[in-house]
Amino acid sequence: MRVTHLQLADFRSYPQAEVQLEAGVTTFVGRNGQGKTNLVEAIRYLSVLGSHRVANDAPLIRAGAERAVVRARVEKAGRSLALEVTLNAGRANQARLNRGAARPRDLVGILRTVLFAPEDLSLVKGDPSGRRSFMDELCVALQPALAGDIADYERVLRQRTSMLKSARHARGDLTMLDIWDEKLAELGGRIIAARLRAVSSLAPHVWAAYQDVAPDGGDCAIRYASALGEDLPADSTVLAERLLERLAEVRPKELDRGVTLAGPHRDDLEIRLGDMPAKGYASHGESWSCALALRIGTYDLLTSDSGPDADDDGEPVLILDDVFAELDSGRRTALAARLERASQVLITAAVAEDVPASLEGRVIPVVKGRVGEEPADD
Repeated sequence: MRVTHLQLADFRSYPQAEVQLEAGVTTFVGRNGQGKTNLVEAIRYLSVLGSHRVANDAPLIRAGAERAVVRARVEKAGRSLALEVTLNAGRANQARLNRGAARPRDLVGILRTVLFAPEDLSLVKGDPSGRRSFMDELCVALQPALAGDIADYERVLRQRTSMLKSARHARGDLTMLDIWDEKLAELGGRIIAARLRAVSSLAPHVWAAYQDVAPDGGDCAIRYASALGEDLPADSTVLAERLLERLAEVRPKELDRGVTLAGPHRDDLEIRLGDMPAKGYASHGESWSCALALRIGTYDLLTSDSGPDADDDGEPVLILDDVFAELDSGRRTALAARLERASQVLITAAVAEDVPASLEGRVIPVVKGRVGEEPADD
C-alpha cells in the first residue's frame, strides 16, 4: 500500500498544494512553521478522519476559507483508489471515493497508516482519553466496520448523558433511560470486545518492539483495563449484559452527578514496565521507549494482520512527524533499523541530518508553504 499523489486546497496554511509520492522513504525538510507537517497531517486525516495535532476540524481549514479539500490517490491490493474529503466550516463534512459520493466513514480503513509523532509521549504520560483513541484507531484499522459502532456509541452516550442531566432536576418516568441503557450496552459490548481482541493481538508485538528499542530496559506489557472486571471474554453479547448490569448498579450515582459512569468511554489501556505502571514511574527515556513500542508494535501487527476483515492490504504507510529530533541516538538507530525496509515511509524533519543515514531517500524541501522548491540563499 502506498500514497502516490496528494492534493490540498485551503488545508491549514496551503491555498493549494500538490505533490507526487513514491515508494520507499520520502523526507519533507523545512524549518518549523513552513508547512511540512501539514502535508503528512492531511494524509493521516484521510486514514482516520482526524488529526494528531488538534481535537476538531476547525483549525484544519485555512483562515478565511469556508472549506478545505484533501485528495489522495492510493495504490492498494493492485488497485488505484481516489480518496477525497471536504471539511466544511459549521456543516457536515463530505467525501468522495473514486469520484462517487460517499460518507466520510466509508473512507476509513482504505488507507492504513501508522503515525509516530512527539505527541506520542502522551500515550504513556497523558490522560486515558489518548490511550482510548489509540485503541479505537487500531480496532478500526483491523475492523473498519467498527467505525460506525464507535460513532453511534458517541451519539448514544451524548443522548443518555443529556437525559441524566435533565433527570437530576425532575426525576420521573425513567423508561426512556432504560432504552438508552440497552443501546449503550449493545454498542459498548461490541467496542469492548474489539478492544480486547486488538490489545491481545498487539501485546506480543509491543513486548518484542520494546526489546529492540530498549534492550536493557526490561519488559513492557499492555492490558485492557475495564470497570467491568478482569479476564473479560471477547464476547460482545456477554460484555453487553455485564455493561447493562453495571449501568443499573451505578444509576443512582449517575442521576446525582448527571454523568454516564460505565462504558468503554471510561476504560483505559494499562502500560506496565516490569511490575510497575509506566505512567508515574517510567523515566522520560523509558516513556519514549514505551511509546515507540506501541507504534512499532502497531505497524508489525497491521503488516501481519490476517484477521476476518483483512485483505491484501500490504504494509501500512508509515508517517514519522519530527520524531527523530526527540530521540537520543540509540533510539533513533533502533527505530530506523525496524522501519528501513517499509514499503513507504513519509518523514518530516527540520534538517535532513536528523534522519538516520539508513533511511536515506527522496528529500523534498518545504519553504513558506511551497513544496519542492529549494530555499533561497540568505
